[in-house]
Amino acid sequence: MALAARLIVLLYTVPAVIAGYSATHGLAQMMMPSAVWQLFFSVIGAIAVGITAVVRYTGMAPPEPAGGSIARV
Repeated sequence: MALAARLIVLLYTVPAVIAGYSATHGLAQMMMPSAVWQLFFSVIGAIAVGITAVVRYTGMAPPEPAGGSIARV
């Protein structure tokens, strides 16, 4: 993957990770009193959302050009 493509993926993934952390932390605050467990689950949520964002974004474009062939019906 080219450097520009990696930077674009990073540009869209970082806000998703932050949003995943914030959402999970909000839910964890409502459900558990321990700050350590809140942080633990928030980081797990951020990692899960980040991986999902990377997989979804990299799966959007085909890895190779189509080659110019047109499918006929």
